Amino acid sequence: MQPRHKQTVSILPYRAEFKDAFFELNAEWLEAYFLIESYDLKVLRNPQEMILDQGGEIYFGTVDGVDDGTVVATFALTPRDEGVIELNKMAVRRDQRGAGIGNQLMDYLIARCRARGVRTLELYSNTRLDNALHLYRKYGFVEIPLPTDCVYDRANIRMQLALH
Repeated sequence: MQPRHKQTVSILPYRAEFKDAFFELNAEWLEAYFLIESYDLKVLRNPQEMILDQGGEIYFGTVDGVDDGTVVATFALTPRDEGVIELNKMAVRRDQRGAGIGNQLMDYLIARCRARGVRTLELYSNTRLDNALHLYRKYGFVEIPLPTDCVYDRANIRMQLALH
């Protein structure tokens, strides 16, 4: 069942106790649309090594009154080059989609990247994900060429947002 009104999200930095939620939220949407790739499994099972130890950040969203503070959303920011961060592993729990949570995550992560002095935010996606692409375009992301050495087999679109 879809929420009928906008939910207010509390965004929290990575906590070891949320590690399972990071895996489960991402696995849920990956399994719904694609196969979970070996690279996904490596990142989702080892967020400390693959994201945090690389200077990245992982965040979780909770909603007041929803399952007593259970995590309903997540995303990661992974450094890729000087001044470039990849937005990845963004997921919202199925029963919370359509409640404005994605917009709140985007507002937060863009502000966070600006505060870090990030010049460029980029992401990889798939053209089958109409709602996600609509969200990214709404925030000013534009399509750029997909590299030949992309780590995601499912990716057929790469997008970028200039921040500075």
